[in-house]
Amino acid sequence: MELFADGVLCFIAALLSAATLAHPVPGVNPLMQVISPVILFSAFSFALVMALLYSFVGLYRHRNLGLVPMFLRIGFAFVIGGYITYLAIKYIRYDGYASSLVGYSLVYLMGGLAIYRGSAWGIRQMVGTRRVLIVGTGPDARQVCTDLRAGGHWAGYDVVGFFPTAEQTDRGALRGAAHIFDTRLRMVDLVREHKISEIIVAVREQRGGGVPMDQLLECRIGGVPIMDLAYFYERTKAEVPVDSLKASWLVYGDGFVQGRAREFTKRVFDIVSSSLLLLIGAPVMLLTALAIRMDSVGPILYRQERVGLGGQGFMCIKFRSMRTDAEKDGVARWASKNDSRITRVGAFIRKTRIDELPQLFSVLKGEMSMVGPRPERPSFVAQLREQIPFYDLRHTVKPGLTGWAQVRYAYGASLEDARKKHQFDLYYVKNNSLLLDLQVLIETVSVVLFREGAH
Repeated sequence: MELFADGVLCFIAALLSAATLAHPVPGVNPLMQVISPVILFSAFSFALVMALLYSFVGLYRHRNLGLVPMFLRIGFAFVIGGYITYLAIKYIRYDGYASSLVGYSLVYLMGGLAIYRGSAWGIRQMVGTRRVLIVGTGPDARQVCTDLRAGGHWAGYDVVGFFPTAEQTDRGALRGAAHIFDTRLRMVDLVREHKISEIIVAVREQRGGGVPMDQLLECRIGGVPIMDLAYFYERTKAEVPVDSLKASWLVYGDGFVQGRAREFTKRVFDIVSSSLLLLIGAPVMLLTALAIRMDSVGPILYRQERVGLGGQGFMCIKFRSMRTDAEKDGVARWASKNDSRITRVGAFIRKTRIDELPQLFSVLKGEMSMVGPRPERPSFVAQLREQIPFYDLRHTVKPGLTGWAQVRYAYGASLEDARKKHQFDLYYVKNNSLLLDLQVLIETVSVVLFREGAH
């Protein structure tokens, strides 16, 4: 939604720029001068380039950027976006000064952004905060409270208090976090008295009568939205927590659509995007091959068996980034941060994801996709399958060159990190779509540019 709004602002800014620069022509409607095909193409180009650059620099990825980083990224987008738009306008031979059209567009855009963002802030202040009641007093309830108060996606939410359940909890851990209500009070009365806008049930195990379902139903019928822990984390962090999942939620919930239409569009997307990247990245791949050859002894490419769609194995090809004796004892090990086995060139190509480029050939062959869960080695899969619930769900889609977990989670090389990444992979499998694929690819650019995320 925010991306679309910014795109519309850019389009309007370019039209206003054209109107400012237009010279009156006798017998010609001024409106027709502004909505000519050339001007409309220029405005569309400006909107498309700026919206993409906003995404590339991570303005939609980060919700709590400081003022200085935010202005630096916006400035970068303005400079690069303005230059690209200038070249596009020059190419179509705009009847005027392309530099003036772009310059005025950027000025109008700055004014539009100030008005739009200021109005949005004012509306949020007028509407006021949404008052939330958390059901539960355990560690999950405390974490939900912390997440709500962290701002970002949940800016404008106020935790009114906790409604205890039958679980045994040290209430001292909640001291100062928010008010703990007496269970003898009726929840529906608390909702009316404290003007509760939303209820979050932060309890993983809801069987055995611990959660007051009859009171929750009464509140729900009264029009108060209620969400469980899984839905809360899916909305706030774009992940699906495995510890609170049940097979019934996977069976009866929405998502997990893998129809033929989706398979067809994804395959077309994979062929087109991988072909373009191979053409663009060919010089980089050639230079990388030369650098690896000069840096260390051993093959340029590294082949390793990975687990793909349906649990089937395939050979994953990468540029070699480690010494040839990295696993001389034959024992598979996760790569760790600042791993001593990584070569000098390897450290750079791993950080910039260049080592993954040969996998574009696997995408063309159909063994991989551009976006999906990163493929793991068979030995790791056997281990993780035993310790992480629903781990095999990641194998219901093709593994990806990049993925939702790679752009949403920092570097990790442990069982707990694998569990956390799997939660993001579950979100992707559940919600996979062409738009989500595009978002992942755009955010991958942001991760590479600003050295964020994981390898």
